[in-house]
Amino acid sequence: MTMAAGLMIGCSGQKTEETTVEEVVVEETPKDEWIKLFDGESLAGWHKYNDGAPGKSWKAENGELIFDPSGEDGGDIVTDEEYDNFHLKYEWKISQNGNSGLIFFIHESPEIQRTYQTGPEMQVLDNDGHPDAKIISHRAGDLYDLIVSSEETVKPAGEWNQAEIIADNGKLTLVLNGVNVVETTMWTPEWEAMIADSKFKDMEAWGTYKKGRIGLQDHGDEVHFRNILLKKL
Repeated sequence: MTMAAGLMIGCSGQKTEETTVEEVVVEETPKDEWIKLFDGESLAGWHKYNDGAPGKSWKAENGELIFDPSGEDGGDIVTDEEYDNFHLKYEWKISQNGNSGLIFFIHESPEIQRTYQTGPEMQVLDNDGHPDAKIISHRAGDLYDLIVSSEETVKPAGEWNQAEIIADNGKLTLVLNGVNVVETTMWTPEWEAMIADSKFKDMEAWGTYKKGRIGLQDHGDEVHFRNILLKKL
């Protein structure tokens, strides 16, 4: 907030009255500008879902956001801000036999216990080692439990993957290592039919929110994220 003092000048050039004008400055990120959701050094901008500060199992080290399962205080973390139309870029690598995910359009509420009870997920997985890889729509890059990747582009455990999520007025695109692996349209009769045929069918609010938080999943396995960038659309 800034304070601006102004002087009203009469035709004769004499000071006639002094007024104080209060201006509220609202800073908005231009739509064509990439926002760093992770600053590479701290957990600023993130919090534990339905709780306070991120659990100590989440660490910022060497430009990476890491979940360390050896810690006792974990849980999913979510962005402080909510987003609607966006282009998200991030990199991830998973430990051997590991499982995690990035969840979006999360509606945070005390009545909803888990991030995955409202938000869709782009799967993070060691396809070669984790049992979930045997479930066709649970493999890395899939829109979890809904749509199978058009092709498998994931790299082995321990190697970095480049992922993108583009959500633009219902049109959803998932990209893994430069390949569009999932394309669909949300909030249509076809979308509702997919939900009705999925494990989320009894979660009344799942996949219905058009704005929400972005979350990183604690699935009990070590996972690393970096270069988490978002552009508003």
